[in-house]
Amino acid sequence: MTQTNHPGEIANEERRTVGYRSEASLSKQLYQRAEMVMPGGNSRHSIVLEPYPVYASHGRGSRIVDVEGQERIDFLNNFTSLILGHADAQVTNAVQKQLELGTAFTLPTQVDVELAELLVERVPYIDQIRFCNSGSEAVMMAVKAARAFTGRSKIAKFEGAYHGIYDYVQVSEGPTSDNWGDPEAPESVVESSVSPTVAAEVVVLPWNNFNACRELIQQHKDELSAIIVDPLPTGIGMIAPLHGFIEFLRELTERHGILLISDEVLTFRLSYHGAMSEFGVEPDLTVLGKIIGGGFPVGAVAGRRDVMSVFDQRGSFKVHHGGTFNANPVTMTAGLETMKQMTPDAFDRLGRMGDYIRERIAQTLGERGIPVKVCGKGSLFIAHLTDEELVDFRSLKGYSRTNPAYGELCHEMLSRGIITSPRGIFGCLSTPMTEAELDGFVEALDQSLTAVAG
Repeated sequence: MTQTNHPGEIANEERRTVGYRSEASLSKQLYQRAEMVMPGGNSRHSIVLEPYPVYASHGRGSRIVDVEGQERIDFLNNFTSLILGHADAQVTNAVQKQLELGTAFTLPTQVDVELAELLVERVPYIDQIRFCNSGSEAVMMAVKAARAFTGRSKIAKFEGAYHGIYDYVQVSEGPTSDNWGDPEAPESVVESSVSPTVAAEVVVLPWNNFNACRELIQQHKDELSAIIVDPLPTGIGMIAPLHGFIEFLRELTERHGILLISDEVLTFRLSYHGAMSEFGVEPDLTVLGKIIGGGFPVGAVAGRRDVMSVFDQRGSFKVHHGGTFNANPVTMTAGLETMKQMTPDAFDRLGRMGDYIRERIAQTLGERGIPVKVCGKGSLFIAHLTDEELVDFRSLKGYSRTNPAYGELCHEMLSRGIITSPRGIFGCLSTPMTEAELDGFVEALDQSLTAVAG
């Protein structure tokens, strides 16, 4: 990869040749300072990389330049939120204009109405929408809305699925064989920081298991306010739902008066009309985030008009919701400009590129005799180093977000000019990317696997 200097960012030209793990590394020095003022040296665990992370200087398009001046292709895109890549010119220009007008007001603005209108028009199962500041907050508000609307308290989620940091969804995110219980009726395993009482309020369902889900939902049908589902769950390794499974969930929830919540914080990038439109399913509530903020903090809860009425202060007003920076004009401006650029053609192109890189990974590793199952859809991909059938969280077996081998693989990829996850062979695409960059990822992965294997 090429190296790029940025005026004012690299104080010493020699710094550009300093190795990431060198004693002279500026990233190491920054991390040592961070350790003194932040627990663990960070404010989000998703960026942790041993012995310390690479620190970014700036980014443009599909590339990030670190503080040493090293340029790399970014296949994480701030964990899928930057679908246009870094510093998109049109988004940047629009945001700069808004910054001169003000960043936040105790009054609503025209631009939050415009972004809401765009999303409601685009997604057939959204009648109304309400903005917040993160996907986790959006999930929390959706769960509260479901409880208020149905008068029931319990929710159901899928074993292994990740839905943010709200207590009632931080259940059975990463259970082990020591505590996950019966495969037909998984235990509700809470995180260590979550009250044990939460477990009784959450029914854990096994992904892709029609019979078990039918039995569990039938058993709790009068207590469940909602089932939350990610149409392509990253926490379950992007194992796709079996044919008819999402439709099956919709039919069961409708039969029993249970709301279906679609978590599209990440998967909204899969389709112009929303991820659930691919199944012809209309959920009752949908949570959004990431790409709709155009690179700024954002979340949204959206859905059917009658369900969303629980937020309406003119009616029953069952769910109170405020936030200092909700629908702030900077985020709304960036989100509106981003979504305008994400046309059907833009989504289709990313989908074709996603097909290409998934096929290349499978072919390249297969030719080397490396067992691999490549999952994903659209602009998302993940490769599991196994030849076993993958149907649910438990079938992932050795796949682990904490497997140290993935951290070493991430280091090898960094040394070859690629930014990817230290928790698996995972990536996402952005619109500035080219086929040559996808080939670069596959080549770097091939070489990195060889290096890690010794």
